[in-house]
Amino acid sequence: MATFTERMGPVLLFWLGLCLSGTWAVDKGNFKTCDQSAFCKRQRAITPGESPYRALLETMELTNTKLTLQLINDNNKVRLLLELYRLQGNITRVKINELKPLKPRYEVPDVLIREPPTEPLSLLSQDENGVVLSLGAESQRVIVSARPFRLDIVEGRDVLMSLNSRGLLGFEHLRMRKDTSQADPEADNKEATDPPSQVETTKEEEEKVEDGMWEETFKSHTDSKPNGPSAVSLDFSLPGVEHVYGIPEHADTLKLKTTDSGDPYRLYNLDVFQYELYNPMALYGSVPVMLAHNAQRTTGIFWLNAAETWVDISSNTAGKTVFGKMLDYVQGSSETPQTDVRWISESGIIDVFLMLGPTPREVFSQYASLTGTQAFPPLASLGYHQCRWNYNDQEDVRAVDAGFDEHDIPYDFIWLDIEHTDGKRYFTWDPHKFASPKEMLQGLMDKKRKMVAIVDPHIKVDTNYKIHNEIRSRGFYIKNKDGADYEGWCWPGSAGYPDFTRPDMRAWWAGQFAYDQYEGSMENLYTWNDMNEPSVFNGPEVTMHKDALHGSWEHRDVHNLYGFYVQMATAQGLIERSGGVERPFVLTRAFFAGSQRLGAVWTGDNAAEWDHLKISIPMCLSLGLVGISFCGADVGGFFKSPSSELLVRWYQTGAYQPFFRAHAHLDTPRREPWLFGPENTALIREAVRQRYTFLPYWYQLFYHAYQTGEPVMRPLWVEYPQDPATFALDDEFLLGRDLLVHPVTEEGARGVTAYLPGKDEVWFDIHTFQKHNGVQNLYIPVTMSSIPVFQRGGSIIPRKLRVRRSSACMEDDPYTLYVALDNRRTAEGELYIDDGHTFNFEKREFILRKFSFTNNVLSSVNLEPDAQFTTKSWVERIIILGASKPSKITLRTSDDQENQLEFDFDASMSVLTIRKPGMNVGADWTVTLQ
Repeated sequence: MATFTERMGPVLLFWLGLCLSGTWAVDKGNFKTCDQSAFCKRQRAITPGESPYRALLETMELTNTKLTLQLINDNNKVRLLLELYRLQGNITRVKINELKPLKPRYEVPDVLIREPPTEPLSLLSQDENGVVLSLGAESQRVIVSARPFRLDIVEGRDVLMSLNSRGLLGFEHLRMRKDTSQADPEADNKEATDPPSQVETTKEEEEKVEDGMWEETFKSHTDSKPNGPSAVSLDFSLPGVEHVYGIPEHADTLKLKTTDSGDPYRLYNLDVFQYELYNPMALYGSVPVMLAHNAQRTTGIFWLNAAETWVDISSNTAGKTVFGKMLDYVQGSSETPQTDVRWISESGIIDVFLMLGPTPREVFSQYASLTGTQAFPPLASLGYHQCRWNYNDQEDVRAVDAGFDEHDIPYDFIWLDIEHTDGKRYFTWDPHKFASPKEMLQGLMDKKRKMVAIVDPHIKVDTNYKIHNEIRSRGFYIKNKDGADYEGWCWPGSAGYPDFTRPDMRAWWAGQFAYDQYEGSMENLYTWNDMNEPSVFNGPEVTMHKDALHGSWEHRDVHNLYGFYVQMATAQGLIERSGGVERPFVLTRAFFAGSQRLGAVWTGDNAAEWDHLKISIPMCLSLGLVGISFCGADVGGFFKSPSSELLVRWYQTGAYQPFFRAHAHLDTPRREPWLFGPENTALIREAVRQRYTFLPYWYQLFYHAYQTGEPVMRPLWVEYPQDPATFALDDEFLLGRDLLVHPVTEEGARGVTAYLPGKDEVWFDIHTFQKHNGVQNLYIPVTMSSIPVFQRGGSIIPRKLRVRRSSACMEDDPYTLYVALDNRRTAEGELYIDDGHTFNFEKREFILRKFSFTNNVLSSVNLEPDAQFTTKSWVERIIILGASKPSKITLRTSDDQENQLEFDFDASMSVLTIRKPGMNVGADWTVTLQ
């Protein structure tokens, strides 16, 4: 540790002392509450009631693409401009900005994949009270009420969503500060009726200056707020809704809680040291998307704003017991359940997309049409990743790599944290510990394995460091409020922060990953972006000062976008280095809406505690609901040391989560999978091997997510949207439609109770092939080897049972088809195959097969006949669950050859095993049971 701390610099010693101290808990005092965030406190002080905003119907203009309408605040006469769009795919967009702002207000770029295509709005009726517009399908209408302003979306007689129904629209207009020498020379000549009266500051507003409008101090940090107050807020009412989800990232339950008795949920990307569970504090990433669900409909709200944001949730049924709800029913209470949501952002404009579903799949499709789908990852990245802070040197890497072979545990990636660099200078290698990086990488490549090395966005201020010199000479650093390069403290000591909001900076950064720039890199080296909230150890709330400057915009306007842009530039660099051929893999800690297009995320610096294992499930489920499927948690917990039981249970859980990586803090004892005794090594080996047998299914799920935006790991209610028993479940989950997983997350558990959904469904235990009916709470006795996983009857899942040292070693291996029959004795599934790592699938170089079992015939057909790809893999086994014993089985291939196949039948379990059918998995064939 001595050499490590010597290099950290004196200020960082204090930070490291915090990290390594025995407290192991978040210091809440480092992070603001709503009461300590002046704009949140101001907006939250506005209570429901009569809104001061009125729609000026005489200003309405309706074109082919949008409706525009002015709003006026009757208290201060400031005018706003409302724009209303009907978008393709059952989405309504509402934008509200100042009519004539003193200067432009920030509108988020680069998150939407295109300007969303519109559909015509038509006027149905209009009077002095408001207007009614048609949204086309399903008798959907928008009703704009004038006094006070209110917007309702209705379908038939049902109100789907209301805006400003509680009168909480707030829009702090930009204005001149009256206690300075600045003044508008024309202000005195303006007439009282002139709309841009926002240049004035009313007496009422002047009296509130002490509320943190023009300057705000938190601990030792002062935010100069040169533009004054600029917050926006709006309320949404959701009649008939009791369950809302999303707005990650929070360490909380899947179903969002009401916030009446505490802080709102906060969206503000922060480096939170060992976060606390079950509270609404901000974490590393922010996706301002909320889903609302009941048995009739799913809808979504996408609040496109990158500034610090708080989200309040209230409900008229919150706190009612089941008995209380039953009493309401018996007494004939007519109160409809309703959830009310208020969004509050520090700056920018109101730009909100109302995704009207009506099904979960349609909401996923609507959001994907706006921000894109999950990047299609390289197949190897769906395998197992071995990481810690830090593997010490090349010999350590070689020994760990050999340990996996010695203990017969597969893995695909080994990771290097910050200590691999030359003094925390990214894009470099420690000249003593990693003197021959290409030799190390070649050794991994020889075994068809890969490496990830960390590249953080804080750049050591050092005139002997090429990266720093180039960024400074090009003027690419973020500036402080006075125009000099912004500097803060992070792992290297004094660091600059590149302005990734600039396209030219991102292009330059991407170029640094070229093989002739990033010395020692090879094609099997990939990248991890950490600390990109951005983390600034000596900054307010451990992040950047809000009055830092990105060109003409303040950091407060763009804060939640920073990590998104870092990952964007890094992913582009990995693509460009291969000439656009290879798919990138980039892991990020900070993220925003649209980050799904760029790679993977993880849940940050968790701890080796059972509750942290449990929370990984709702955290990843929440991310999947808002488009980010490639999610995982540090297996074993980053901080502290897990017991052997906890470590095994975490491997068993992680093996069934999308991103599967073990990681550990510098200060923890080593925990490679073989260090906990042979029994635990065997249990971990079995969990990791199970992951590898399912890689074909994982890959097909990620291809489907890339195509549709549907989550890979999903809550049960997504597939069973009319079953209220699924709406709040977050200790089990589905992978696609066909695998249900209920990990063991309780210490000392002797059993778990899993809810199996679906009135007419059957579910098969994948280990025992035991059959269970749907709509039941099934008690499952467990031992340390148990991972309760069920395959849905009616599904066909391809697996590869010959597990080798890495996924690439299994490329040509044969498949086993698991055919789980439903009550109608039918089943279907898909198999996707391509080269596993390039973009050639975009040129239609892939195989997509559909397997169907009906009328005792199993068939394979080509779903994409114009796609071209070949595979050496064949089908070596077919296992049919819920089968009857046939008298004979015949294989017919595409060239009309017929062969009789050998089989075994287990009558006690109704399991039929067809051995060595031998046909190529990419060919057409039928297998007939007689």
